[in-house]
Parts: sequence; C-alpha cells; structure tokens
Amino acid sequence: MKKSFLLKTAILERRALVVPGCHDAFSARVIEATGFEAIQVSGYGLAASLLAKPDVGLLPMKDVLDQTWNIAQAVSIPVMADVDTGGGNAVNAAWITERLVAMGVAGMNIEDQVFPKRCGHMAGKEVIPAEEMAGKIRACARVRDRLDPDFVLNARTDAYAVHGLDEAIRRCNLYLAAGADLAFIDGIRSRLDIEKAAAALQGPLSVNQMDAVTGMKTELVPIPELKKIGIGRVSIPVASIMVVHRALLDFFRALKSSPTGLLEGRTDFVTSFKAFTDFVGLPAYRALEEEFLPKERVEAKYHGAPAVVASVEA
Repeated sequence: MKKSFLLKTAILERRALVVPGCHDAFSARVIEATGFEAIQVSGYGLAASLLAKPDVGLLPMKDVLDQTWNIAQAVSIPVMADVDTGGGNAVNAAWITERLVAMGVAGMNIEDQVFPKRCGHMAGKEVIPAEEMAGKIRACARVRDRLDPDFVLNARTDAYAVHGLDEAIRRCNLYLAAGADLAFIDGIRSRLDIEKAAAALQGPLSVNQMDAVTGMKTELVPIPELKKIGIGRVSIPVASIMVVHRALLDFFRALKSSPTGLLEGRTDFVTSFKAFTDFVGLPAYRALEEEFLPKERVEAKYHGAPAVVASVEA
C-alpha cells in the first residue's frame, strides 16, 4: 500500500496523528523503531545538523532534497518533507513537488512566509499575500493530482503572529480551497484558539507541539484531547535535534571534566557498540557477504570471527 495513501487516510481520520520531526536518516530510523506511524523532516533540524545554523532560510533546497531522499530511504513509514516557501514562486514549488513525489515522499509542508523564512516560533516573521500562496498551492496540487492524488499537501500559514487568528483561519480556508489537504497555523498560542481554528476550517488542522516538553509558543495539549477536538496531525518537529544537543553536551562536558579523561562504566551515557551496530544493520551486511562473496574471501576477511565483538549492553 502506498505510503502517501496511509498518511492521507490517517490525517483524514482526524485522530491527531503524531508525526515527529527528524533531522537525519538516523533519527528517522529511531523514530520509526519506537513505533510512530509517520515522520516529518524538520527544517530546523536540517539547518542545525548540516550547518549548525538557525532556521532562517540558509540551507539550499538541493541539500533539503538530498537529505529528504536519505530519510525516505531509511524508513518504511511515510515521510513528509519540509520545503519551507517552496523554493521560490508557484513554478518552483510545483517542480519541488514533482521531485518529492518521484522520491516516494508521502507529503510536504509549504508555508506562506516571505523568503528568507524563519522558524515559526521565532519573532520577525513576514508573510506573502494570501492569493500568491494560493497560487503556489494550486500549482502543487496540479502536480499531485497528476502524479499521486494521495500525496499530502500541508499548507502552513504564519499569519497568526502577524495578523491574528481570524486572518490565519481565512488563509487556511483559502489554501484548502486551492487544493491543500491539510492546514497548519504555526505559532498559534492557546488551546482555545486551536479549538476555534479546528471548528472554522474547511478541512483538517495540523497542530505544532514543537518539542513536546515546553510547547514554546503553542500551549501543550494532551494528544487524546487534540484527538477529541478532531485535529488531523500533530507535529513535534524539533525534539530530535534538541535531544541530541542535550545528550552531546552532557556527555562531552562529563568527559572533559573527568579526572581520568574517560568515563569508564558510565553506560548511562551511551548505547553499547553491539546494540548500535545491530541498529544500523551491520548483521544484514555481514549476511550479504556470507551469501554472495566467495567463501574463501569471507574466511580471509573474518577468520571465523563474528561481525562485531560482543559488548555489555547499555
């Protein structure tokens, strides 16, 4: 069954499908392994992991597409891309849509900010005219309808911070009428506003719970309650890169301050080498060598040794 069909069906059920954000193929694999049904590529996560820069429109679209390809190939669950403002005007956005469909991506987020854009929870946002964004959506929808009718178009508006809730709702309905499958009001603040938007939209609403811990600008609302409201999708976009940031800081600070320069026995900091190599699939590659390489070549390489020396599990 097509991944786009699975994603679209889940969103249209309005059961608050949780779609965590990943920042690379490895974090995507972790998210899949923990049981989530779908993943989105985090624009902020890509900017931070590839450039160590903020999400302010610095990452070239080619890098976004390259990393999205890697992520889509790493997992078996649906992946949603984040193409920011679509790479330019409506023509550019349509071309990006073609590329994503060809890559097997299940959907994409596209927003109505002025380029260069910025993370929805930052100050200083600007938006393009709603009619211009609607044109982008129509162009993308034409590609979707031709190549994969189930490909999910999530139209994001950042108008809430600039013009308020009513204008954000108006824009969302305009974008839904233009062909979007889902609408997203980024930076929306309160549960009450979420409820108002969900009731007013002519299609499913996507809600951002940002890091699932602090909520940042948007009030944290339990997922079962968002399901009762009828939310289509819940994104948690920056958690993976922020978790990595905290874990790396904790480990290397401890390592730097250790009297021995080592952290012997601190298995709370790391997974075991065997668990790690198993997770990234080393045994499968060893099995391929056993199957396809000449037996004498395998014996010469390994001398009967296992692929990875067993180690204490973390």
